Amino acid sequence: MSSEVEPSVVADEERFLDSARNDKGSDAGAIRHIYVHIPFCARICPYCAFYKELLDRSQLTRFCDALVAEIELHAQDRHLLPSTIYFGGGTPTALSTAQLDSLLEGFRARLDLSVLTEWTMEATPGSVSARKAALLRDAGVNRISLGIQSWDDDLLQLLGREHNALQAEQSFRILGEAGFSNINVDLMFGLPGQTLAQWRATLQKTVALGPEHISAYCLTYEEDTDFFLRHTRGELRQDSDGDAKMFELAMSILQRAGYEHYEISNYAQPGFESAHNRAYWAGEDYLGIGPSAFSTAGMQRWQNVSNYREYHDRVLRGESPIDSVEQLTPAMKLAERTALLLRTRDGISADEVAQFDSATREFVDLGLLQLSGNRLVLTRKGKSLADSVAEAFA
Repeated sequence: MSSEVEPSVVADEERFLDSARNDKGSDAGAIRHIYVHIPFCARICPYCAFYKELLDRSQLTRFCDALVAEIELHAQDRHLLPSTIYFGGGTPTALSTAQLDSLLEGFRARLDLSVLTEWTMEATPGSVSARKAALLRDAGVNRISLGIQSWDDDLLQLLGREHNALQAEQSFRILGEAGFSNINVDLMFGLPGQTLAQWRATLQKTVALGPEHISAYCLTYEEDTDFFLRHTRGELRQDSDGDAKMFELAMSILQRAGYEHYEISNYAQPGFESAHNRAYWAGEDYLGIGPSAFSTAGMQRWQNVSNYREYHDRVLRGESPIDSVEQLTPAMKLAERTALLLRTRDGISADEVAQFDSATREFVDLGLLQLSGNRLVLTRKGKSLADSVAEAFA
């Protein structure tokens, strides 16, 4: 990819920065949510469509320096007052303890964290030692998202995961012993060959450990992944009926265990919903740091270059890492907001989608939507068809 940015992108970026400078000093114009993308993985999972690269330890220090430099550039141009920070990937905890220490200190030194309530770090089992967990806790990280996916070793091997079930449980306990009281466990269902009994066992094992938050995602065959290629060749097949049964089972087991189903794929003990994700679903502005990261402010969305070498070269030369800028329209914003909010427990105000009255009435008649006060909310039946319902409001 060329290191030169198209003139139209530069012009859009300059207009954005001019607007940002005008807003700087006003809390109303502050960006309150920051996402940091760390793409490095010890092994590439065959189902993952996020931008990722095999771990290259020779590049990590330079990469961390670039992340800090980018946040500093944004802090100079726009008022950043984060209430949530989310480090995702990739595998952020693939960084060494010393690199994480330097990176987190760099962010703390450059950001006003006076209103920060949630700082999440994604981790994979086996990448978190007791020393690293203690460092994260001491540095201000107060929420961990642990990518376990399954408690079945055969399924973990199919998914290309580096860990086994025993290592996953050990990592979970290390985090608890380090003082983390807000841990999310990521799980996946609808896997090739996965049985309902295997999924039940994974849910029951997770409930027994008692994490504060559980994310349960149905496998999707995303383009540019090995699983997608195998799916198109007919080697891997999707069973929609089986997926629906697993989704129903997750709702039943997790809600009986006291977890609130506050978004299609997310369950939390009372008071432990992800504040960062809820802000994203509500369409709030957010800043993305790192290669491939997206940002949205007002009616503009932009994405950083999806190449970590080009990313850190640009930033450390004092150049912008922005690769593309998109001007949003009110219709685009409404469609995105509707699709995301309909996935949540609170739904969306009926007034916001009043122009779709006929579609709303049809879904209510079909038992897929219901009015709760003045808000449209998916029914239990509608949750299984959330994407199809959302498409009608685009």
